[in-house]
Amino acid sequence: MGEFWPVPEVLAYLAGRWQVRRSVRDLASGDEGRFEGATAFGPLEGGGLLHEESGTFVWRGVARPAERTLHFLPGPAAGTADVRFADGRPFHHLDLTTGRYVADHPCSADLYRGEFTARDEDGWRSVWRVRGPAKDLVLTTHYTRVG
Repeated sequence: MGEFWPVPEVLAYLAGRWQVRRSVRDLASGDEGRFEGATAFGPLEGGGLLHEESGTFVWRGVARPAERTLHFLPGPAAGTADVRFADGRPFHHLDLTTGRYVADHPCSADLYRGEFTARDEDGWRSVWRVRGPAKDLVLTTHYTRVG
């Protein structure tokens, strides 16, 4: 197996349920946290996938329930996706046809840079590096297909 696993059709690849493990490091304070839960990619009315994530986020020793919803819509090129927040605002583009993709998302004065890598048919990873006046973070998420 190579370092990256090419994905010809990202929406078909993501469809289904995934176990999620995320580490969060605040590089400024040294604090570390973790999220453990599940993500489901199900059909979205009008096309695409509805991404629903839920689990437990532990930060500074305090565990809290956490969830998020995203929309993965068919992208402009075959096999790609446009990722949007639940309210429709653009988040980032996603193209895993080579098995790896880097996306940027400006958020106020901070910049989120995400690297997405498909490892094989049942595993992928995202690493978000967040830099700016408000944040200095690294968020690393491992996704493992369930079933």
